[in-house]
Amino acid sequence: MFPRLLPVTQALLIANVAVFLLQMFLAPAVTEPFALWPLNFSGYDAAGYSFMPWQLLTSGFMHGNFSHLLFNMLALWIFGSPLEATWGEKRFLTYYLVCLVGANLCQLLVTSWILSGGGMVYSSLGASGGVFGLLLGYGMLFPNQRMIIFPIPVEIRARTLVIIYGAMALLFGVTGWQPGVGHFAHLGGMLFGWLLIRYWRGQPPFGGKRRGPPRMRVVK
Repeated sequence: MFPRLLPVTQALLIANVAVFLLQMFLAPAVTEPFALWPLNFSGYDAAGYSFMPWQLLTSGFMHGNFSHLLFNMLALWIFGSPLEATWGEKRFLTYYLVCLVGANLCQLLVTSWILSGGGMVYSSLGASGGVFGLLLGYGMLFPNQRMIIFPIPVEIRARTLVIIYGAMALLFGVTGWQPGVGHFAHLGGMLFGWLLIRYWRGQPPFGGKRRGPPRMRVVK
């Protein structure tokens, strides 16, 4: 359940914890300018902040509270290290950052649409979009791996776990049953992860020469 901690995964864990500590001591000076704010086409800015391009990345290293950080970092470790062991450091880091930025891009589109319709101005933060991308990648590379993941109390295949979490994110996002959670960011991380793996493999909607990662190597 707890794989060996590899260099890039470890660096991402340290970066997230370090940023969280900065938030604790320097917020809101650190948090608000670097959280993800929606596009505001009306010009009305009640919060005093607006979208900046760097927020697509920086918001993914910030968290709202300790439990938010803990669950995301635990998932980053569990799913990230096996992917790093399989793909290597550079490809794994590329994958994670693409999922993170892609997730925030989807969240930006949704929150901007809500704001344009007269909804409340609010910001988004958290590594969950990148983590959901890692979950998707793990399910694609190790579909038959059996595991037990909270809150599911039984052993389940990784492929089934991906389907369940993806379906839950879509359901909650469409219905609004769990407000205050970036469900569309979760779906965006999975979408961009799926597209990138398909691109590496040269599969539709991409074609041409195979760009996939090397065959799996075992790290002991």
